[in-house]
Amino acid sequence: MDSKIWLSSPHMGGTEQKYVQEAFDANWVAPLGPNVDGFEKDLETYLNADVKVGALSAGTAALHLALIQCGVIHGDEVICQSMTFSASANPIAYCGATPVFIDSEKDTWNMCPVALEEAIQDRISKGKKPKAIIVVHLYGMPAKMDEITAIAEKYEIPVVEDAAEALGSTYKGKACGTFGRFGILSFNGNKIITTSGGGALVCHTQEDKDKAVFLSTQARDNAPHYQHSHIGYNYRMSNIVAGIGRGQMEVLHDRVEARRKMHHFYVDIFSNIDGVEVFSEPSEDFYSNHWLSAIVVDAAKTGKTREDLRLAFLEDNIESRPLWKPMHMQPIFADAPYYGKDVAEKLFDDGLCLPSGSNLSDDDRARIKKVITDFFIK
Repeated sequence: MDSKIWLSSPHMGGTEQKYVQEAFDANWVAPLGPNVDGFEKDLETYLNADVKVGALSAGTAALHLALIQCGVIHGDEVICQSMTFSASANPIAYCGATPVFIDSEKDTWNMCPVALEEAIQDRISKGKKPKAIIVVHLYGMPAKMDEITAIAEKYEIPVVEDAAEALGSTYKGKACGTFGRFGILSFNGNKIITTSGGGALVCHTQEDKDKAVFLSTQARDNAPHYQHSHIGYNYRMSNIVAGIGRGQMEVLHDRVEARRKMHHFYVDIFSNIDGVEVFSEPSEDFYSNHWLSAIVVDAAKTGKTREDLRLAFLEDNIESRPLWKPMHMQPIFADAPYYGKDVAEKLFDDGLCLPSGSNLSDDDRARIKKVITDFFIK
């Protein structure tokens, strides 16, 4: 059997080892250190929005700290996009709060502003004004941030942007992750750049960053002994991991371009196949890093399903994956409120993520194209 083609595998740039070796040479392998400081500065410069970035152990940790700083406590409600990975919703439960899930809209597959306002009004009428809104930039596609932030400001609810999949994406020229009170980034092994694991919290004030760092380092008070007046967490990024991140930042632009090239590769293939829609920007306001390229298969037109295609890929040792199963359909959140229609459910039924890695070769693309061509045309 041919070698495995992965959906989205890590892609090293070559300079990561230099920064890691510097950390070993200085014996600075614990949390904090020059690489952590440098990685944070690299991200702040890249985002270009006068923000402060705290490097953490995971994007999930960043989201948890963002909710804590938004004042989310036990018994509260937090609005969350339903079409997303579970890490967007789990930190709500960490806080003892209840998620209120919102359907997608068809243009960006992200949070529907109409359903969002409907949910806010209904929760307020029930005496439960939401404490925060978690919007996700799905697969790198920016959400409709003008509409969403306008609604959030109208009801004075802070926005937390889950931009875990969207480093390198912009909305109207502004970097995803810089619109809300807080932004979340992820450097998991399958992301556009990786630190093997890790994430970051994007803040708009030094005070918010300082508080996040304080909480992420076990909330130790300023005393010569170990004293704690707050519950803390072990969420800080290590100097070793940050070294990988510094090397990856040097190739981030190239990685975004390579992912976008894969998107155009699929647009070209499917341009002559009726009944398949490639997930693309709805207008020039949206610039996606196309972290994952995805399609929707209309079984009525093609006579075949996205699951049929997934199995055809699998037979040739090529990984593909259904879209995220919406959170309101997950057993763990079965009792959570949900607002909207069935857009997210239909996307899950008919959508498929395709191999999108920045390290795919011409031979890999030829294999992918052959499977698609054989499946739909022959």
